[in-house]
Amino acid sequence: MAPDTITTIGKEDLRKYFVALSDLLCHVEVTGKSGEPADYAGAATDLMAAARRVHAAGNKLIFVGNGGSAAIASHMATDYSKNGDVRAMALNDASMLTCLGNDLGYDRVFAKQIELHARAGDLVIAISSSGRSANILNAVDAATAAGCTVATLSGFTPDNPLRRKGQWNFYVASDRYGFVEIGHLTIRHAVLDFLCGLPAPGR
Repeated sequence: MAPDTITTIGKEDLRKYFVALSDLLCHVEVTGKSGEPADYAGAATDLMAAARRVHAAGNKLIFVGNGGSAAIASHMATDYSKNGDVRAMALNDASMLTCLGNDLGYDRVFAKQIELHARAGDLVIAISSSGRSANILNAVDAATAAGCTVATLSGFTPDNPLRRKGQWNFYVASDRYGFVEIGHLTIRHAVLDFLCGLPAPGR
């Protein structure tokens, strides 16, 4: 809820905000399906290689997310297609979502689309700040049943169920929507930049 009074944002406030965000991004936790820890850079490299491999095999990346995560899904599907030259799509069409939500329930809006469009060998990237959205969890289950590889991005609490659903599970340890969402977007952009051959920026 917004405060009743407007406060001034100082330079030090901004510095603390961005340092906190940077620290979160540098310490993202990555785990496998059984909860075993994975190397962050190694997982990002594996995910980049998987995206290349999926495209080369004639398959595609499928992004799913709600709200701010839906915006990230659309953004990434566009950038991975245009900049990365990788087949990618997001399951965010408004008419489809309202149709499936009305007929099947909102918890099935992504799972049904996965059943219709996903093929064995596709890579599904599931994005959820809480890691507890039923429609995202159901989508991942449908993707696994279809023979897809799954990567997840989540936040809020370390015990969220999405963290046990993917081959690579990236967890941003914050309960702030802004930090988690920016973290997820930045992780996906980093993988895309390296996929495109861009070097790490200098200071």
